[in-house]
Amino acid sequence: MHSFYLNDPRLDPIAEKVVAGERLSREDGIALFESRDLTGIGQMADLARRRISGDRVYFMVNRHINPTNICRNRCKFCAFARDADEEGAYEMTLDAIVEAAREGADDGAYEIHIVSGLHPEWSYEFYVDMVRAVREAVPRHVIVQAFTAVEIEHMAKIAEKTTLEVLQELKDAGLDALPGGGAEIFSERTRAAAWEKKTTSGVWLRIHGEAHSLGIKTNCTMLYGHIETFEERVDHLIQLREQQDTTGGFLAFIPLAFHPVNTELADLPGTTGFDDLKTLAIGRLMLDNIPHVKAFWIMVGLKVAQLSTVFGVDDIDGTVVEEKITHMAGATTPEALAKDDLIGMIRESGSVPVERDTLYRVVEVFGSEESPPAWDAGEVPSRFAGAEGTR
Repeated sequence: MHSFYLNDPRLDPIAEKVVAGERLSREDGIALFESRDLTGIGQMADLARRRISGDRVYFMVNRHINPTNICRNRCKFCAFARDADEEGAYEMTLDAIVEAAREGADDGAYEIHIVSGLHPEWSYEFYVDMVRAVREAVPRHVIVQAFTAVEIEHMAKIAEKTTLEVLQELKDAGLDALPGGGAEIFSERTRAAAWEKKTTSGVWLRIHGEAHSLGIKTNCTMLYGHIETFEERVDHLIQLREQQDTTGGFLAFIPLAFHPVNTELADLPGTTGFDDLKTLAIGRLMLDNIPHVKAFWIMVGLKVAQLSTVFGVDDIDGTVVEEKITHMAGATTPEALAKDDLIGMIRESGSVPVERDTLYRVVEVFGSEESPPAWDAGEVPSRFAGAEGTR
């Protein structure tokens, strides 16, 4: 029997559900966000994490590529987007994108992560060629994870195709997985106020469901700490949970802390470490059917990311290299970390570091495990079958 040291009596019935492995309700989620008992919430989330991942905390060697910041959607919360004639605007050539991907693979990356602006002049064929060229430039074991649901919808519009057709053609070109960006908060109120041109929640969920139907695994996100309410956060989590019940293709949930600097919402204060840890922990407690919860250290900072591993988080992302989107919004974290830094952060928190790929296939376990994971996407011995000698 597990016992928690709770300072908020409202959490007692929630703790009973957590111990029993029962699904939490909307009311439970709101009570968790309203509570100030951070350590109590963290204890419950840590139990939920250990039931799934045992002693493991995952990381990866990856390479982020942001091909352009020229974007036809100028969302109020975004510091990344530019008009073509605006100072700071840039666009990479296909050759430059491929070279960055090749450099990442040569440095040991197991993922090439591509997210970009909605360039008003790039053709649909350019996006397909981008995936194909990157896929051909890197070894087979390197996963090509590219394009948010917002970008998929944009491609469908310019190509006059369905989003399902776009996903199929990108998969045929070599797309392996979708990132989870662009979800923001599934609330029409917040969408109308801050990103009215962006993909609706229904379309975002549909696109991810279509990807799952094609065997394309995806991540999911929630942008928090701006103009949303606690109720809207919980409703967002429940919609993700319901989508996972239906199509089952989400690998990880990634709460994204809002960075207000250089945005039209710059008067907002930004998130606190308290809210970051609580949101990560509640994500683990509410999303009982999504295997992993990731603290993206670029957005929450190294110290919070490390501490989050005892607040329900079993993944702190990767080496990244050259991230632009969050740093243009004022992030002061490094743009890259060494693999040894990530291993050291995880070990210091008392967990076993596990290098993975995008699909959570194990590359290497750095230490001995007393408690093995309950959910494992499929460990392949000797790195990956058929991939020996590629690193």
